[in-house]
Amino acid sequence: MYLPRALLSKLYQHLQNTRHPLSPPVLVLVALEPDALCACRILTRLFKHDYIPHKIQPVAGYADLARVGRELVGPMTEARGGGGGGVVVCLGVGGMADLGTVLGLESDGGAAGDATSFGGVEVWVVDAHRPWNLGNVFGGFPLEAESEGAVTYAARAPVGVRGGCIDRTYRPGKGGIVVFDDGDIEDELAKERDAYLALVDMPDIEDDGEDLGDSEDDESDNGEGEAAVVPARAGQKRKSWDFADEESEDDDDRPRQRRRSNSSTPIPESPQRPAQRGLLSLRDQAVFSSDPLEPPTAAQPSKTPSATTLRRRLLRLRRTNEAILRDYYRLGTSYSEPISSMMYSLASELGREDNDLLWMTIVGVTAMELYGRSSAGVAVPARSSEARPASGWLGMRGARIRQLLRDEVRRLNPPEITNGRVPPENTGIIPTTARSPEDTSIRLSPEPKFLLIRHWSLYDSMLHSPYLFSRLKTWSETGLKRLHKLLAKMGVSLVQCKQSYTHMDMMLKRELRTKLLKYAALYNLDELVPTIDTDGADRGGSKDGWGFVRSWGWRATLSAQDVGVVVGALLEVGKATTAAPEASGPSQELLPPDTSQSPSEEWLPRFWDAYDALEDIEALKAGLPTAQFLHKAIFTTGTTILKKKQISHLRAFRMCVVKDAPADASVFNHPGALTKLALWIGEALAEQEKDAGGGRLALGGRGTPLVVASLDEKRGVYVVVGTGGGGGPDRSGAGGGGPEAAGRRRKEREERGREREERKRGRERLRAEKREARRRLREGEDGEREDGEEEEEEETESEDEDEDSEEDESEDGGDEDADAARERGYGLNRFGTAFQDVVGETNARVRIDSFEHCVVEVKKEDLGGFLESLSMKAVVG
Repeated sequence: MYLPRALLSKLYQHLQNTRHPLSPPVLVLVALEPDALCACRILTRLFKHDYIPHKIQPVAGYADLARVGRELVGPMTEARGGGGGGVVVCLGVGGMADLGTVLGLESDGGAAGDATSFGGVEVWVVDAHRPWNLGNVFGGFPLEAESEGAVTYAARAPVGVRGGCIDRTYRPGKGGIVVFDDGDIEDELAKERDAYLALVDMPDIEDDGEDLGDSEDDESDNGEGEAAVVPARAGQKRKSWDFADEESEDDDDRPRQRRRSNSSTPIPESPQRPAQRGLLSLRDQAVFSSDPLEPPTAAQPSKTPSATTLRRRLLRLRRTNEAILRDYYRLGTSYSEPISSMMYSLASELGREDNDLLWMTIVGVTAMELYGRSSAGVAVPARSSEARPASGWLGMRGARIRQLLRDEVRRLNPPEITNGRVPPENTGIIPTTARSPEDTSIRLSPEPKFLLIRHWSLYDSMLHSPYLFSRLKTWSETGLKRLHKLLAKMGVSLVQCKQSYTHMDMMLKRELRTKLLKYAALYNLDELVPTIDTDGADRGGSKDGWGFVRSWGWRATLSAQDVGVVVGALLEVGKATTAAPEASGPSQELLPPDTSQSPSEEWLPRFWDAYDALEDIEALKAGLPTAQFLHKAIFTTGTTILKKKQISHLRAFRMCVVKDAPADASVFNHPGALTKLALWIGEALAEQEKDAGGGRLALGGRGTPLVVASLDEKRGVYVVVGTGGGGGPDRSGAGGGGPEAAGRRRKEREERGREREERKRGRERLRAEKREARRRLREGEDGEREDGEEEEEEETESEDEDEDSEEDESEDGGDEDADAARERGYGLNRFGTAFQDVVGETNARVRIDSFEHCVVEVKKEDLGGFLESLSMKAVVG
């Protein structure tokens, strides 16, 4: 069941009113990603304010989630674990899996949704991964006892749950799975909801794959009498449609999910059907029949369709609904609103918003962009001189989220009293210090697309920027010369730009923005710095493209991007354990991390380092060298791959394997670090193909899908990540493919409209000529014409006009249907679906354990066959 956005605080307020010091702690399961960490910080801050005991448990993947279900969630259940129930909150965890099965809440209590299934445990799911598992969204609640008036699945839902949606009359406490809706479920999943609820109420029927055809000729069967289906009493066991004596008990408890071989990922299938449901009632028979439901009368006796007729109709309806769910699951992966933003909305409804929670939200939203998590899945950002920068992330929704965050910054941080002078950031100067020793405010800043500029030299910050890496092609000697030439034109010597940015000459820092704007267009760097009015005024109040900066007194000033980069590096690399003996100062190099531990043992302790760094500024500053080390490794490895042309061009995507890399290549055994490397290389390839294609990206503006593999020698497996081409649905109502594709389709529609108007005018001229010819004929005829002939001519003209109108309407409707088809799933990353298909078709030993379904692990010996089979799949919608 799902909680609509309008009732976001309902469950929390109930928890707040029912908790007491002896209540079991709330179990918070958190994914190992910056957005989930920020959401966890916001939620636990609310818990502490309301004295709600809680326990935080990091979760690395599906196998870890199943272990947590056995060890921590199981003992909470009333029936099996002897516990008193409780609340489990999943932040970035399990939105795409059947949590009832994975957490063990439906393993022993009968069928899914049985009154004893959840044992009083209520699971809250807040996740940005898409697609949803529809069993969690429209099911996941304990069923009420079956009665004469409540036989169907929907009728047995708890009070306050209608069609899977929670309303204001819902009373928590009985357990279940509650998905927090960010608006997508109510707006986009109406068809999937109807299909799910129809399937879950259908009786089991054996489908032998027979061809049912499309015509409704089943009425020819004479089914009066012996084959009629009678309704079942409440609690009666239903019978199978193949007329077996009795259905097996196991069929009633058929699992809603199955696991792929060698995979830890639950794959959604048809929804599980509750037990104790009989065959079709008389009303159900009428629904599945094409005949209307009419009560039998003496004058018109009722004709009951035969079992064969009902079976064929039921099979046809079932296949249709299963196809709807299957198409939804195969749309491809994407991301919706960041969960840190959802948690801030919860805090706002409770009246608890402040600067600390706002900063956590800003960092979480920024981290989503850093990891390429967009409305097109994990993909390179769609950047183009024709498109607004907002089109590359979550389309119009991303632009609205940024604008709301900017408005919150202005509301919670009053402007500085400057006595008439323009604030430094409004003149384009990047703020690097606080305004006072007690300054902890958040400011808007015109951040250029550099990396860690406050904590690096200007040269290193530009060299390691992914934006400049792709645009200037700094992996090559020509690209480095181009960077040096840009700096020379700006009047900045290499000696000056290789100093720490904070110690650079103040005049250079003041003029940096002006010089970048002057020469950026010469190097295809139009989005290098955000726009700003020449007089420093913020007339529109939007400040599109501006970043966020926060100060901690004199101790530090960091941007949200800096914090996101550092927190991600702590999760992927871990704390620096030792430094090279000869290195000292800010330019010290870190040794590669120790890989003697298993991945989960190694990754879980990093969670607490990153978690502490979010609120401890000293720990955050200590993580800066780790972030620099990681991005130097990305730059070095990416440069090696591109220089040596180690990228293979396959049919559906590009592919490269990290090999012959420096000693720090073990960093890329972590999926997060490998994803960042893939995004760097993918953006560089997109720019190359854009230049080669005359300014247009490959695949209709969506860039180049890329697969990158890195060998983990210790475990003998390849970590494989697949990134999409970017440029997915813009979510602006203009169709899929982002602004450029929407603009092309708009032009095509306008062109078709002009052609229709031209045809319409031609038809009108032709009709006018015919009328004129008939008029002349009448004038030349002797005598009067009969009335019937005149009426016949008028009817002919009317029919011609009606046919023209129907033709125009059909063309308009076809255009709208085509646009809707393009928008749904257009440009999405389908590597997750393709990986699962390959596992089912080959004998490759593959482990799919990450919450990112575009990340898999393949045995070293099976990589070749795996990639060969993958190359035949469609990996971008």
